[in-house]
Amino acid sequence: MSGISTVLVAGSVVCGIISTRALLTQHRFLFMLNTSISDTLTGCGIFYQFLFDVRDEHPSKNGTFYVLTSLLGVNIMTFLFAQFDRYFAVCHPFFYTRHITTKVVIGVIFYTWVHIYGQLCIQRIVPPSKAVDIAAYSRISFIVIIITKLLMTVKLFFVVRFQLLREPPGPERDSKKESLLIIIVVVVFFLLFWGPRMFYTIVSSLTGKFIIFKNDAHDPITILSRFNVLCTPCLYLWASPALRAAAWKTVWRILTLSGRSRQNYNSLASPHKLGHTLLWDPR
Repeated sequence: MSGISTVLVAGSVVCGIISTRALLTQHRFLFMLNTSISDTLTGCGIFYQFLFDVRDEHPSKNGTFYVLTSLLGVNIMTFLFAQFDRYFAVCHPFFYTRHITTKVVIGVIFYTWVHIYGQLCIQRIVPPSKAVDIAAYSRISFIVIIITKLLMTVKLFFVVRFQLLREPPGPERDSKKESLLIIIVVVVFFLLFWGPRMFYTIVSSLTGKFIIFKNDAHDPITILSRFNVLCTPCLYLWASPALRAAAWKTVWRILTLSGRSRQNYNSLASPHKLGHTLLWDPR
């Protein structure tokens, strides 16, 4: 059920943003689109990871060669870039308008995928000794990114709490407040769901001791972290009325109408209804 729910909710966010031109012109929705694509792929991977005897961590068993796990890196980098994007958009609007264009944002999003999976490919190609060095670099950069995300979350909170209050009320201030609150809430929930996994990874790397479960479906830390891919698109829909309307118009309204049509057809085709129809048949 977790995989189905994730694919449906995150997939509806992807379809809603792609099909709405007004959302595609806003940078914050491009970052939402990137994380939602990653969450949709993770939801598809949950079917394989939890239905079969899979363990990605050492010792690996029917593993995905960290392809699914690396989607976490895409989300982490996307959230970090989204935080900087919102900071410059609110605190330095003139610099943001001149230099941060849609092409720059798309390039940054593309870089997140190239960086994560390019590094993963290099680890599979180079000798084991070099792969260990790359893994150590990845863990160090991971810690630095997490610390930066925490600092940026605090910084954005103070921007919402103090700086926006000095601006005159209006649609522009409401839009800025909404975009900042979305990224703050999403990052906080991300850290809550992934915090135990991050802590375990750091401690196990330093001590060399690991807790080995039968497979990922029996690992409570992995199960907890997988809830984040469902939580993030739900938060997007909850916090953004424009995105909620686009997802409803593009996906959920169509599914609801098709479900009602199928239900009406089944009710008309039932034996009880057919019996009444035959009573009124002029033949």
